[in-house]
Amino acid sequence: MGQAGTLILIMAAAVLAPLLAHGVGRWIRIPVVIFEIVLGILIGPDVLDWAHGGEVIDVLSDLGLSMLIFLAGYEIQFAAIRGDTLRRSVWAWVASLALGLGVALALTGVDWARAVIIGTALTSTALGTVLPILRDSADLEGRFGTVMMAFGAVGEFGPIIAMAVLLSGRRPGAATVVLAVFAAITAGAVFLALRPRRPWFSRIIRSTLHTSAQFAVRFVMLLLVAMLALSQVLGLDVLLGAFAAGLLTRLVLQSSAPESSEEILTRVEAMGFGFLVPLFFIVTGIEFDLASLLDGGRALLLLPVFLVLFVVVRGLPTYVLAPRDLSPLSRRALTIYSSTCLPLVVAITAIGVDDGVVKKSEAAALVGAAMISVLVFPLLALRLRARERDITPHLPQSPATEAW
Repeated sequence: MGQAGTLILIMAAAVLAPLLAHGVGRWIRIPVVIFEIVLGILIGPDVLDWAHGGEVIDVLSDLGLSMLIFLAGYEIQFAAIRGDTLRRSVWAWVASLALGLGVALALTGVDWARAVIIGTALTSTALGTVLPILRDSADLEGRFGTVMMAFGAVGEFGPIIAMAVLLSGRRPGAATVVLAVFAAITAGAVFLALRPRRPWFSRIIRSTLHTSAQFAVRFVMLLLVAMLALSQVLGLDVLLGAFAAGLLTRLVLQSSAPESSEEILTRVEAMGFGFLVPLFFIVTGIEFDLASLLDGGRALLLLPVFLVLFVVVRGLPTYVLAPRDLSPLSRRALTIYSSTCLPLVVAITAIGVDDGVVKKSEAAALVGAAMISVLVFPLLALRLRARERDITPHLPQSPATEAW
């Protein structure tokens, strides 16, 4: 089947996934991303063999991953997560990186290149995947949401920085210099974003928001593409640019058109979650090496090991360094949510496979464990938060928690 036929199948799967999620939602809450990946595996080469990757499909998938990271960056509100909460989240991730590299060195027989890939993947948090779940369960607001946002943001941004320094192919010193140049340019962009906008800028946003011109949406896309291009020119991972673009977009919209920012975001989210993001997850399923995993042996044994390591490497430092004002149940929920990962695991292992550093079977085990984490961990965290609400009746209830 050609690229056009594959794209039709992918979009059919994208339409079917939320229907399946809605259908089983009366019994169990399963994130729609799981159905997207499973449907991708089903139509992929290892099952029905209907769909295959290709140049066009891969480009769209990369755009989907960039959009997912961009939207995660946009959600970050540093004004709310600064101070002690931010410091704790940073130190928790640094501890995760040290622990992850140590564990990976032991697993790989002190193979530094493989250990960097595996160890970095173990430190990630799928903030972009968790955010919709937090929003739907009314957990994004309030103290728990602020803490989760901080730990999730660092868990998404930290691995991207580590990838830029450790996986760029440069010496660490040279990579750090390039990263500093990117940071300086981004800081300059932030300074410009915080400056008051000219009145004409806000007027154009308002006057074109409900017309075919859509100036604000086009401007957001320009910011995203520009930051992706800057990352590529500097030899950094484009996900770093996507995350920075999300941060910049929030600052620009809040300073120039605060009354329209939510509506603009809704339109960008419609483009992302309606097309590009599900395409990324479905293509992840299509390209998932199920055969290597099901052949048995070491790969299959590694899957549960990696699943446990997500909790040990990412979750344990989070639990230890979580703010003291959180209740024990909330600390456990934070730990489980922070251990949920997938997009960056896919991106990091893809780099490892392309460079010939990681075997396809190891990458399949890591991605398979990450898929299970997205399926299981949020369900456990939702249960813990539901118990918290039962104990503390004044906390806001939501349809998601009441269903439990």
